[in-house]
Parts: sequence; C-alpha cells; structure tokens
Amino acid sequence: MLSARNITKKFAGVTALDQVSLDLYPGKVNAIIGENGAGKSTLMKILSGVYSDYAGDIELNQQVVRFRDTRDAQEKGIAIIHQELNLIPYLSIRENIFLGQELCTPWGLLDRVKMHQVTQQLLQKLRLNLHPNTLIKDLKVGQQQLIEIAKALHLNAQVIIMDEPTSAISGAEVAVLFEIIGELKKEGKTIAYISHKMDELFAIADTYTVLRDGKTIESGEIAQVNPEQLVAKMVGRAIPQLDRSSRQDNPVELLRVENLQLPFKGAKESSGNPIAFSLNEGEVLGIFGLMGAGRTELFETIFGLTSKKNRPELFIKGKKASIQSPADAVKAGLAMVSEDRKKDGILPLLSVKKNISITTLTQLLQNGILSAKKETALAVKYIKELNIKTPSPEQLIQDLSGGNQQKAILAKCLATQPRVLLLDEPTRGIDVNAKAEIYQLIGQFAKMGLGVILISSELPEIFAVCDRVLVLCEGQLNGNFPIAEASEEILLKAAIRL
Repeated sequence: MLSARNITKKFAGVTALDQVSLDLYPGKVNAIIGENGAGKSTLMKILSGVYSDYAGDIELNQQVVRFRDTRDAQEKGIAIIHQELNLIPYLSIRENIFLGQELCTPWGLLDRVKMHQVTQQLLQKLRLNLHPNTLIKDLKVGQQQLIEIAKALHLNAQVIIMDEPTSAISGAEVAVLFEIIGELKKEGKTIAYISHKMDELFAIADTYTVLRDGKTIESGEIAQVNPEQLVAKMVGRAIPQLDRSSRQDNPVELLRVENLQLPFKGAKESSGNPIAFSLNEGEVLGIFGLMGAGRTELFETIFGLTSKKNRPELFIKGKKASIQSPADAVKAGLAMVSEDRKKDGILPLLSVKKNISITTLTQLLQNGILSAKKETALAVKYIKELNIKTPSPEQLIQDLSGGNQQKAILAKCLATQPRVLLLDEPTRGIDVNAKAEIYQLIGQFAKMGLGVILISSELPEIFAVCDRVLVLCEGQLNGNFPIAEASEEILLKAAIRL
C-alpha cells in the first residue's frame, strides 16, 4: 500500500533520516519502533505531507508520489494522528473535527446539524460521553487525544498513521482503540503504529520496522521477536536498570497533607472524605488511578492552582505552609512537572538555556540586569548533570527530543532548589532509554533527600521507581500500599473499588 525508499531528510545540516526504507502493508498494524530522536516522527510527517522537501521516493499503490502538503496527502487517503496534540483549544470538538472539511447545505450555509450528527457518532464510537459543542480547552489531555483519533477516523483514510496514540489515555480507552484498530484491519486499512509500550506492540502489531539514529535497522514479523530483542535493536546497547538497593527508608517526615478534598466528574462539590497522606525525605511516592480519578487535580490542589475553598492544610518539615498560588508553592519548596509537556512544560520558541533559567531570573540578576554569564552557567550545569542532549544551550527547546525536553523541564524545577518534586506522567511519550534515564534521575533525587511524588498510568513504572503507592478512585484515597506489599491486581482493584 505505502512504501518509503531511501528517504533522507536534513534540518540545518543535521541528518534526521539517512536512506530510510520501509513498507506498510494493508490489513496490518505496522509498528515503527525506535528511541526518541531515531527519526520515526520525521518519517511519518514525510509520509503524511507535513514535510515535502526530502530525498528519496514514496510509493502509494506502486506509484511514486510526492505530497505537496497534508491536504494533498489526505486527498490521496493518508491521515496522521500526531503525538503532540494538534487541536485548537477555543474551538469545539465538532469544529476541530471538521476544520477545513466543513459540510454545507445546498444553499451554501454550514450544515451544523449534519456535522453535529457525525461528530456524535464518532464520539459514541470512541465511547466518549461528551457534547460535540464542548470546547477543546475544557477537556483533559486524554480526552483530547481521543479527539485526535476521531479526526483521523472522520477522514475515512486508507492509510492511518498513529504516533503514540495511547500516550495519554487510560487502559479502558486503549481497549476501545484496539477494538477500532481491529475493525480497521478487517476493512483492509493500512495502520502505521508508533509506540514505546512493548505490551501494546506485541498485543496489536503484525510487522515491525526498527529505526536508530535516523537509519533503518531491521524489519520483520513481530511474532518472530521478543521485547528484549526489540529494545536491544532500538538502543544498540544495554538499558541500565534502576538501582534501588542503596535507597534507605528515612523516617523524617518532609511533607504532610491534610484535609484535601477533590472534585471529580459528576460531583457538584467535593469527593467526600478528605485525603490525608505524608511523604518522607528520600521517598518516592506513587499516585495511581484511572483517568478521572483526580490524580492531576491532587497536584493542582497542593500546588495552589485551584480555588481557595479547596485548599488543603500543608506541613513542610512540621511547619504549616500557606500556599495560595504556585509562587507560594515554589517559595515553600515545591516544584511541579505538569502532564502536558507541550502546553504547560516548555516555551517552545525559546532556547534550552531560557527554559532552564525561567524560574530563577531574580537570582541571575547583576546590578538589576539579567546576567548572561550566570544564565549560561546555570544552563550548562544542568545540561551536564542531567545529560541533556543538545548541540548548545542556545538550541530551541522545541527541536529536542521529548526525553530531552523533559529533562530540561526537570532542570527548570531543580533550579528552584525544591524539597518536594511533583511529577505528573514524567515519561509520557518518551522512549525506553529516555525513560531509564528519567528513572535514574528520580533515584538520584531521592538519594539527595528530596521527596518525590510521581503520578503514572503505567504500573510497571510505579513498581520500578516507587517506595509506596497511593491509589485514587473518584476523587478519594482508596489505598496506601508499601510497594513490597502491592501487586498489579491489588492496585487495579483499589482503582476501580472492587
């Protein structure tokens, strides 16, 4: 159906793709595998018309084609679901789905009734109980991800490229997506599927192509390999495992949270019983729950991002802290990495240096003027300590891979000298090697005596890095387990209140 032959793509002298070739087959899920920065997304953007300046050939139905732009690719039957959300926040779900594809009445007017009906059908197909007129800005990240999928389904394309489609959705929503993919396969659609989650790939994929450093490494039937073999092909080296043996339990209480009440979908006020928990120095505390359980809201409430009536009582090293805003939270020694890296984490048009220093500008002043020397020194320090892969501190952060962007966000937080790190899905959308590096950093933070609270939808991640885990269900605390006493079954039962 769709093939790439010797594709080469360069950005400002940097080779992103070097003679890459692959074949995507109809009626199959074709997995594209590799680390962040391996060239997967660049290749998919070429196949979908985002980039038209490249060397090599694309063949569609055995005919050489070159797409002028994404509309040209769509007209020829190719749709892409981007990893980074590509929605307009102040337009409705219906308006986003039909943007550039609006339906009109015979009199030339927008056919809002028909577009509403089609949108409603797509939402029902994705098991989304949302009104078509809901603004995108009012949706959670996971819901927005499903709207991206709805856009692609609406195009009725023959080739559907899915770039990390499950990075922000729950297990139940993943199951729905896999059902839809199964239906698409039966219809003879060609699916290109990018994911870093090995369990997903082995559950859904038929074939694989591994990219590394912008080159094709290997292709084949996924039934002929195992996860360890694929990881080795992706990274070309062994993945370091997190060493938790030297991390000692520390009874010194760092943070205590009392009387925290969370709203949840369907509740007019709060969730009921207030939440209370503590965090020790050097402890990594996991937060687990299904989408909508209140995990992100927990962080937002602690960090001063909610209304004053929902403010909990916070004690840091036994001293009560008054946190009315994020600025108060930072002064009290808290730092937060948000779930949505693109929206809330980075300033994409600024350099890596500027992104790291943005939280500490007042400390970088000299005679009332920002010191370029101090700012550069700060950036270089964290680039080295966190192993941020960038050609220069002046590099635009949007040009880094997702894993390196995330490390720059961590650097920005560490620059404030926090006592407590709140990490909301810190490895979302990054590859296995970058995940391992983030895990190592979390371990280092704990050894330094910081307290870390980690929200994660991935149970293997919880078990890999956490000492203890809290489970939320419908805005309430429904479990508090030492990691040695927890299992996937126990945590899932607590998350769905069985």
